[in-house]
Amino acid sequence: MTADLASRAGTDQAGDPAERLTDAQLAAAFRRDPERFTAVYDRYFRDIYLYAAGRLDVQAGEDIAAETFCAAFASRERFDPERGALRPWLFGIATNFIARHRRREARHYKALARGGADPVEGSHENGVLTAVAARRMRPELARALTSLNQGERDVLLLVALAQLSHDEIAEALGVSYGTVGSRLSRARAKLHKTLAKEDFHG
Repeated sequence: MTADLASRAGTDQAGDPAERLTDAQLAAAFRRDPERFTAVYDRYFRDIYLYAAGRLDVQAGEDIAAETFCAAFASRERFDPERGALRPWLFGIATNFIARHRRREARHYKALARGGADPVEGSHENGVLTAVAARRMRPELARALTSLNQGERDVLLLVALAQLSHDEIAEALGVSYGTVGSRLSRARAKLHKTLAKEDFHG
């Protein structure tokens, strides 16, 4: 394993040609040769993993990321680079999988609202990611997120955790640019109202 990582690091330092390909070029490559899809995994897995871990928990993050790339690979022929980039496409798939875990997501925010995340067993990385998720989300904000509906929460967290633009979120969720804007405005208004109420009572 260590030798593989060292070899991989050496390849990265030397400059893997796949790193220089655009999304459209990557799509053309994995259509010709499905094994080239590994370059998509290498480029975007950690982004998807951190997004899922931030919304659910670190144990679910890896599962959601793995499911996302399995689904993306299965539907790779339907990806159209003229309609958008790979990154928002992958975040859209991940968001659909996350939607199946609404109760788990709600528990995650309640745990963060208590000032931390649920105890996690496993690797050191799991512990680090748990700490990062907790630091990113103030307890008050975690509580306030439970007041949002699924669509509002998806849009808000694709901005906050995935750092997608409005256009990219529209691509990811398959909605209009205007819908993204209205959902984000409602989400921010609800959060402002909830946080203001907590500050008043705090």
